[in-house]
Amino acid sequence: MSGPADTRTRILDVARELFATQGIESTTMRAIAAGVGTSAPAIYHHFADKDALLRELMVTDLRRLGASFARAMRVPDPVDRIREIGMTYVRFGLDHPQHYRVLFMTPNAKSAALEAEVARDLEATPEMDAYHLVVQAVTAAIEAGRFGPDYQDPERVAQICWGMAHGLVALDIVFAKQTWIEWRDPLISAERSIRAMLRGMQEGAPNR
Repeated sequence: MSGPADTRTRILDVARELFATQGIESTTMRAIAAGVGTSAPAIYHHFADKDALLRELMVTDLRRLGASFARAMRVPDPVDRIREIGMTYVRFGLDHPQHYRVLFMTPNAKSAALEAEVARDLEATPEMDAYHLVVQAVTAAIEAGRFGPDYQDPERVAQICWGMAHGLVALDIVFAKQTWIEWRDPLISAERSIRAMLRGMQEGAPNR
């Protein structure tokens, strides 16, 4: 027999699927309730409104992504650490495409107020904040003299790394099943792209 926690998880799973496929604005609490197999009032017992549901979904999935970096963060060499974080990020997106769509491919997913709430929640657990962990790894590489003069801003470098990895995941989610393109293994493409990117960032570094 399922308990309240199981029901809450089921609500989040159904909401994630609907948000990813139908869009957040188009998805109603009634539709989520129907997907769960319960009534709309039962959904409101767990979540005050759609914003509250979306907030928990975002925080839960962002923490799940951050937690997946735990092994990568133990890699001693900072450049190798960034490489492993990048590959972990790509694997997460490929393994959890609906999570990824809602987190990173849904325009206007979060209002400014909701964005602030999610940020506050992640500040309480920085060890699970994926972006914070990328900046931390990049900072370590810069302080170790591993990056060239054009790559001394940790935020910019982290965003370059994120953009490259995001592009590969997003393209795979959108185009992998298209017949007009001979799509290549995204993990091999990711490994080669990350390696090339980091090699370029190390040009001119004092401790390359």
